[in-house]
Amino acid sequence: MVKTLGTPRHQSLIAMLVEKREASGLTQTQLATRLGEYQSFVARLESGQRRVDVIEFIDLANILGFDPAAAIKRLSAEPN
Repeated sequence: MVKTLGTPRHQSLIAMLVEKREASGLTQTQLATRLGEYQSFVARLESGQRRVDVIEFIDLANILGFDPAAAIKRLSAEPN
């Protein structure tokens, strides 16, 4: 399997998560607190240094107020 960090689809995922966080009015620190993580965790996600697992993605969707299934569908249409 090809590594996914830095691929166009991964970059689209990161851009969407940053957009959703900013639209929700949360800082990285506030989001991290709601996730039970440190701010550096969110920074690594948003800089593309770390993958987002499925459970984290669902948690992010719940906190940031978007439909995870719709987001996956949109991302699946993106090029690899």
